[in-house]
Order: sequence, then C-alpha cells, then structure tokens
Amino acid sequence: MNDDARLVAWVRGKVQRVGFRWFTRAKALELGGLSGFALNLQDGRVQVVAEGRRAECERLLEWLMGEDTPGRVDGVTEIWDTPRGGYTGFEIR
Repeated sequence: MNDDARLVAWVRGKVQRVGFRWFTRAKALELGGLSGFALNLQDGRVQVVAEGRRAECERLLEWLMGEDTPGRVDGVTEIWDTPRGGYTGFEIR
C-alpha cells in the first residue's frame, strides 16, 4: 500500500496557540516524503493537507488522532483523494 495519496484533515479541539502546526510540520518531515501544509482556521480548527505515499499519510493521521500532539485533540475529520501536487516541502501557513 505505497500508492500516492492526498490527506485532508480538520483537527478540532485546543489546537491553536499551542505549537500544533509546528509539531505537525516536524512530524511530516520526520515521516519523510510528505508535502503540504498546516493552517489555522478562523473557527479554531487546524487544517492539514499532506501528499505523499499513503502509508506515510496514514501515519501522520494516526499521530494527529493520538495523544502525542500538543494541546488537546477532540476529533479529526479526514478525506482522501488523489494528489494534486504543487507543494514544495511541508509548510506552516
């Protein structure tokens, strides 16, 4: 299951002003091969878009849902799609 994928996740809880985007970027870089971004939304959620091998995207999603994230994650909604490209690295927006 190493096909390429696009993960779009919306993380809700206490995820702003706790370094959540920075740690998400660090985790994406640690996993390797992922590009995309983490973005604070006006409603208090963080949107994460990651493209790369599906296995690494799944690992990032597991981390987003886990207990090692900064702040407090109350839930994650995700959708899967085919990669669109256009990202250079993993950014904080």
